[in-house]
Amino acid sequence: MRLAILSDIHGNLHALETALADLRAAGGADTLWLLGDYAAFGARPRECIQRMMALAEEWGEGKIGFVRGNTDRYLVKAGAARPAKVENAEAFAEFVAGARRWADNLLWGLEQLTFAEYEWLTKLRGELDLNAPGYGWVIGYHGTPGDDEGYLLPDTPVTAADDALLDREGRLGIGGHIHVQMDRPLTHWRVINVGSVGMSFDKPGYAEYGIFTFEGDDVAVDLRVIPYEVEAAAADLYTVGYPHADAAARRLREGNV
Repeated sequence: MRLAILSDIHGNLHALETALADLRAAGGADTLWLLGDYAAFGARPRECIQRMMALAEEWGEGKIGFVRGNTDRYLVKAGAARPAKVENAEAFAEFVAGARRWADNLLWGLEQLTFAEYEWLTKLRGELDLNAPGYGWVIGYHGTPGDDEGYLLPDTPVTAADDALLDREGRLGIGGHIHVQMDRPLTHWRVINVGSVGMSFDKPGYAEYGIFTFEGDDVAVDLRVIPYEVEAAAADLYTVGYPHADAAARRLREGNV
């Protein structure tokens, strides 16, 4: 069986359509999972959620699953990011400025939604799982199991990474959130990050996702890295009047710099 997984679209419709077209060209999949952060902090939040709703109709119940990401939760609650600790006056000034930009961008995205898209976000679940025939249990989450803001990074110490999956059973864990692709073994798990469709931190201008092909006791992992029209996506920010468009366009072009 083939499982395709996309995550972290962030309102980037150009990148999303590129990834979906690539999936079709690659032969499609039996099951499609989407691991969250569909709308916030991009030019086309409403259109990306509408695309998710259309995919649900296209694939049908049991063939597609959606996970709630942290920014999806922020949209539903109109805020509620984890509080930060500021150590000095200079850092406080930067914190206030950053908080203003963050709030402007988030609330702009919320204003673009109708109740239908908002309601769709409220119904998202925290995790997905499936029992791949001959292989065993696979789980999908946004950050870490049970924590949509959890970080499981390429350099997370093995003990801490093991602890993040301690109360789950299975052999393959797949996430998003960090906007960087990763494939690493742990003590009892193999953990993979499919990267970001719409806002790659280390491969700007590329839509990242994953295709997993299960054959008996083995899985072939294809972490896809597909170029999309990044300049069109950047221009879209200005077309729709996205606040702080310069910074958002720079991140699309340059990554997490």
